[in-house]
Amino acid sequence: MTGMRVGLVIYGSLDTVSGGYLYDGQLVNALSDAGDQVDVISLPTRAYVKSLADNWSADWRRRMNRGYDVLLQDELNHPSLAWANGWLGSDRPPIVAIVHHLRSSESRPAWQNQLYYRVERRYLNSADAFIYNSHTTQQAVERALNNGRPSIVAYPGKDRLSGFGPTDYQPLRLTNSPLRLLYVGNLIPRKGLHVLLRALSQVSSDCRLRIVGSPAVDPAYAHKLHEAVLRLELADRVIWCGALDDRELAAEMAAADVLAMPSEYEGFGIVYLEGMGFGLPALATTAGAASEIISDGVNGFLVPPGDAAALAGCIEALAAERGLLARLSEAALARYAAFPTWAASTGAIRAFMLDVAQRERT
Repeated sequence: MTGMRVGLVIYGSLDTVSGGYLYDGQLVNALSDAGDQVDVISLPTRAYVKSLADNWSADWRRRMNRGYDVLLQDELNHPSLAWANGWLGSDRPPIVAIVHHLRSSESRPAWQNQLYYRVERRYLNSADAFIYNSHTTQQAVERALNNGRPSIVAYPGKDRLSGFGPTDYQPLRLTNSPLRLLYVGNLIPRKGLHVLLRALSQVSSDCRLRIVGSPAVDPAYAHKLHEAVLRLELADRVIWCGALDDRELAAEMAAADVLAMPSEYEGFGIVYLEGMGFGLPALATTAGAASEIISDGVNGFLVPPGDAAALAGCIEALAAERGLLARLSEAALARYAAFPTWAASTGAIRAFMLDVAQRERT
């Protein structure tokens, strides 16, 4: 087999700003460049319960069953697919799920996660093979299924911003004052910016925080963050940058000392890796896959989710001891070098997809 016909099921647009959509978009570009035909099958983003109704749409099922060699599905779409996949018929293409992280792995009330887990587990059982962004994600799925199926762990590529840096800025980290913290991520509760603000309010050392991310995803939460900055008397230490393009983001990373994003859970955390390409040690949490990138005390720090005091202690240590900051910065660059490029990761995924398609034909 040379070129494949591939369907990709997503919600909304590939232009959506998130690590998962970046991953899917890079894969689509790589498949197209390799001569494959990729049809993006998009559903509108809706509330979880409303998405469940998609399973009963005959038109939706027809769109997924158009003679594809492989049907890719972003696992984010699981509520729309958990029953529909079983009704596609015996002649359906092999279903390959792209799993960034399970919704039921996130921090929320147990009863809610039990509901999500049941629907996700039904969806996962309908897939023939899996593409994982991390070993942590792979382990979460395999615990849910207890049934090995063909899979590949393909880390996100490191090099989206490599054309804009790095530059010779590391020596500045020995003397720069104040300590320059950088947050990069959508303004949503899971990313932990509210925890970072509480931590910053407990830091006595001179430091500044620049926040890069769109408030449009969760305007109510973004409003609470602005209120917290005023309540915690951080207005002179926090700069809101909004959403930035790649060149602007690279400039922010080149000018920063530390990347801080204490997420409650990350299936991988592309921004940690991209920051390390600029020598930025990362402040993250022990939940999820951040530990696959960050070694605590080596190229960053890992604290328990929600622990503002522990996070403040890490910031104080880096502000007080610039030699520590420099050592962690060097280790961050070394860790960055060990990860694959997008070309390498998407190439491995395509080879895996070809194998899945070939086995389906034999």
